[in-house]
Formats: sequence, C-alpha cells, structure tokens
Amino acid sequence: MPAFTKILIANRGEIACRIQRTAQQLGYRTVAVFSDADAEAPHVRMADEAVRIGPAPVQQSYLDSAAILDAARRSGADAIHPGYGFLSENAEFAAACAAAGITFIGPSAAAIELMGSKRRSKLAMLEAGVPCIQGYQGEEQDDATLQREAQRIGYPLMIKASAGGGGRGMRLVQEPGQLLEQIRTARSEALHAFGSNELILEQALVEPRHVEIQVFGDHHGQLIYLGERDCSIQRRHQKIVEEAPCPVMTPELRQAMGEAALKAGRAVDYVGAGTVEFLLDARGQFYFLEMNTRLQVEHPVTELVTGLDLVALQLQVAAGEPLPLKQEQVRLSGHAIEVRLYAENPAQGFLPQTGQVLRWEPAPGIRTDHGVQEGQWVSPFYDPMLGKLIAHGATREEARRKLLRGVEDCVLLGLESNRRLLANLLGHPVFASGQFSTAFIAEHFAEDPSLQPQLPGHEELAIAAALFHHHGAKAHAGPLAAWRNNAGVALHYGLGQEERHWSLQLSPGTAGLVQVHQAGQLVELKVCSADGRRAILEVGGIRRQYAYHLENQELWLHSRQGSLHLQDRTHAPVQSQLSAHSGTLKAPMDGAIVDVLVSEGMRVSKGQLLLVLEAMKMEHPLKAGIDGMITRVQVGLGDQVKNRQVLLEVE
Repeated sequence: MPAFTKILIANRGEIACRIQRTAQQLGYRTVAVFSDADAEAPHVRMADEAVRIGPAPVQQSYLDSAAILDAARRSGADAIHPGYGFLSENAEFAAACAAAGITFIGPSAAAIELMGSKRRSKLAMLEAGVPCIQGYQGEEQDDATLQREAQRIGYPLMIKASAGGGGRGMRLVQEPGQLLEQIRTARSEALHAFGSNELILEQALVEPRHVEIQVFGDHHGQLIYLGERDCSIQRRHQKIVEEAPCPVMTPELRQAMGEAALKAGRAVDYVGAGTVEFLLDARGQFYFLEMNTRLQVEHPVTELVTGLDLVALQLQVAAGEPLPLKQEQVRLSGHAIEVRLYAENPAQGFLPQTGQVLRWEPAPGIRTDHGVQEGQWVSPFYDPMLGKLIAHGATREEARRKLLRGVEDCVLLGLESNRRLLANLLGHPVFASGQFSTAFIAEHFAEDPSLQPQLPGHEELAIAAALFHHHGAKAHAGPLAAWRNNAGVALHYGLGQEERHWSLQLSPGTAGLVQVHQAGQLVELKVCSADGRRAILEVGGIRRQYAYHLENQELWLHSRQGSLHLQDRTHAPVQSQLSAHSGTLKAPMDGAIVDVLVSEGMRVSKGQLLLVLEAMKMEHPLKAGIDGMITRVQVGLGDQVKNRQVLLEVE
C-alpha cells in the first residue's frame, strides 16, 4: 500500500497553490481548507476538494488544528502538508497528525519543538558545536533580568521572540533607555502572533549578511545541503529579496557553512526540508541564527539553481523513500533572484493595504508563484504578501536584468503595493554589485522616491484625461456620434488623488488625437486603442502600451515606474486640502484596535502614541499629528475598524 494518496494542504494563498501543483502532477489528490474570507480563493478553486474550517480570523480557522484534522478525516486525506507559517512549525499539531494516523509532511514533532524555541535551539547548537552569537537565552524573563543581561551583552542588541519568526516580536535596541519600551512591544506582539511572550537577547552584529543553508534529510539517515541563499535585503527584519547563490560565497565558505548546517540538523535527527539561517560578517565569520523546520518562502531560488522540485522531495521523503541524490551529486547552475510582492504602501511606512484586486497580470518570462485573481479582496486577516517573482539566468546580472523587467511589467491594480520599491532595489548599483548587507535599505532608501507618494506628472495627467475622455465619448456614442458642433473647443477636466486636485483643458481632434493643457504645459497625444484593459497611446511620436482599469470615474493606471490612482472630479466640487498634520486620526488600513492609550479631554503632543492597530499579523502604532486636546474618541479596545475610518479627533 502507498504511504498516502490524498494530501490536505493546511494553508492558503500562493504556497497552497504551489504545493497543489506538484502534488497533482505526481498523481495525488488534494484537499484545500478555507476560511470564510477565502471561500472563492484560487487555492480553493484549484483543489480536488475543499473544506470550510471557520471564520476569517486565523485563530478560528488556519490555526485551529482540531478543525483541520476534522477536515482531513471528513475528506479522507491521509497526509497533511502545512506549507509555511500557520501550523507548519507547531509541534503539537505534528504530534496530533501522527496520533490520528495522518502523515505529517515535515520533520518530527520533537525537532519542531526544539528548533521552534530560539532559546532552547541556541543552547542545543552551542552543545553541537555550531557557532552562535553572544546573547541571553535563559529561562528568567523578568524585566530586571533582561536589563541586567542587556548591560552584559552591550548595545546595540536585538530582542527576539523565542517562538517567533518573520520579524514579529523582534526589536533593535540602540541604547538602554529604549530597552523596557521595546521589551513591552516585543512581548505583546510575540504573545499575539505566537502564543508565547518568551524573549531572548542577542548582540546586534554591525551590517552582516543573512545567509541560509537549505538542508534535506530522509528516514534512512541521509542528510544533505543544497547550497545557500542570501536573504540580506530586508525591512523590518522581513526578507523581501532572496537569491542563490550568495554573491560573496566561496567554495570553502560554502562547505564550512554547509557542514555547520548539517551539524544542526543531525543534532535533532532532522527529516524533510529545513533551513539553517546564519549571519555572516565582513570577516567571513558566521553565526547560527535559527533553524526553520519547514519549506521556506524563498525555496524557488534553490529549485532554479539546483533543478530540483523541493515539494516533490518533501513528498518522497514523507512517503518513506530515500533522497534521490547524494551530497556529491548536488550541482548549482546559474543564478536565481526572488522578490516578494506585498500589498503595502512604502510611502506610509510600509503599512499593509487592503482592498480589491482590479487587475492582475503576472509578467511573462519569469516565474511567478501567487494565489491572486482579479476581483478578490485582500483582507486584513492574513499576511500582506501576494506572491513571489523569480528569475533565473546564467549569471547574476542576467537574472537581475530579467527580474527587473518582470517586476516592471507585472500588473497589479486596485491597491497599493511595493512593486515600485522592488524595481528600484533591483536597479540600484549597490545591489547590482552584490556588495550589500542587511543595512542596505536603511542606507540607500531612506530618501528614495519609491518611499514617497507617487504624484502624476504632466504626461500622466494628460494620459488619464485622454482615457477618461475616450471612454466617456464611447459611452455616449450614438447615431450622431461622428458629428460634433464643438470641434476644437477645450473641455475642462478635474482630476484628483486623495486631497490633491489638478485642473486640465483637453482639446479633442480627429482619429484619437488630443491636446491637453495643464499648469502651462502642453501634451499632445493619440489614443490608438483602449479596450478597458490595455491602451496603446502615442506621446511624442513614441507608442507605449498601458494596462489600466477605469470604473465609476476612477482610473488605475499601470506604468513601469508604478501605478497611479486618479478620480475624475470634473463635475464634483473641489475639496479643500487637508493639512498634512491633521488632528483627525484615521485608520491607515482595516484592522483591530489592540490598545487605547488616551481618553477624551487629555492633552497630547505631536508624535505621541495614541492607539495601537493590529492588522496582517503586525502591530502598528498610531500617533498624534499635532499638539492639542483629545475632543473625541470613536473606538474602543477590540473594535474592528475599516481603512480611513475616523478613530479620534485632536484640536
């Protein structure tokens, strides 16, 4: 009898789709699970069967192990693949699968439990002879102990959630005066995200590289490593660019790091896919960071340089088969780079974004792992990552060039994303050189235009007006559409973006030609075609293609530099601009209020923390924009709020 025949994927989004593709290609039946928010999601449509597991909040759905095990029982699934995140590193869930006679596609519960604790895993790595960073990983967790140990370690230092990952519950502390506040924030975030507020402290290395080793073990005692990945380009301690191999790797360093990773794996009798993460300093010294006992988000770059399907290997190993290759058979070919596409607004401190995907077109020529479809809503309940764009080339430069083009050509309209930032990262000369560290974004992008609101230029405003005019004319076309008594007469347009407003004059000609005057500038262009999805426009004798979405007097326009959202306010009263430092505090996204630090009648200072909003698994501090007095508080602890909802007023 085969080990299993039907696999339930205990996850959602792009990774659920990714696992299903390989599982179905190998002949397995697949079962999707879904919350109420994901009932029509791509991973549900893709599966052979699907089972509802609860309402939208993760604690009542994707983190509800009993509901998932019940879904497996009801559907007849005899194996569960947890993907990454959610229950993928939950030892109790892995043990419960075994107790129910269901194959857990991952390592043993014992390995997950040990490596899931940064404190205990670091103690185990020290015993196994794996290089580790100086720090504190003791059981005593009171403030006095942590203050004393922080003084011993020295500043700057890192606070980390022992059970954490993905940057949650992690804080950099530069000086003693910041310690207690950052401990409080890290504990709160860790408890909310992982159910444990246990912390560790570590010396903060100055501008290291983040390099990880992919390991794979089977039930027959074989453990190998599949090269490394460089994950140094991060913000908020979350990776956004990953590549393989590491640009500064040497064969000698790769072997040393690989052997250290194998020591870590052997210390817990590791089986399946795992990643041992290290920090690499400028001297070539490396230190154990953590071990992730699951498939990594960035596994595609390893697949592209090794030619291996890591999900297929996971299924083979889980079925009891030996690994199909030995260490000496591992070959690395070419270079691969991956970027993570997030629904977030870099111009607003990378705040996660919610909303509807109006247009989605992955770029041709590169690999795009995603779980996105047009019309779906990005909710506040889950991680804001929409997908991953990955390119492979014979050289690093070829891979970088392909990926840059792919990022520029990837169409996402309807909500803000980090696409413009990703393009600027890939195009930066320091990234192109390969000589960067985890400080790359802080050093080179503090003043980058991609971190500022994107304002339309004269040409983009002219294009928007021309598209509004084109579709307005089509909507009113009739028997007399070809006849007009106002040829050459300028039409007035008012376009808006949030509190901004632009006035334009458009003079229509024949055969799609228009002239647009705005703020003393003239733009002549021709609308060659526009079908509601793609427009071909000629400006200055050059024809370009634009993806767009126009509905209800709102236009989303895609360009290589980013995406613009404009409203046709021609027949609406011009709204006065709000002060950039308004006393009205609005929700920057959908979410839940997890802390209220003020009440009506209190005086506050500009920059003072007023509320804490939890959304997409992170806490977001909301601060006063002006000095004044709280005149109205419209929310309370635990309230669910919507994007741009008024929360309180300061006068």
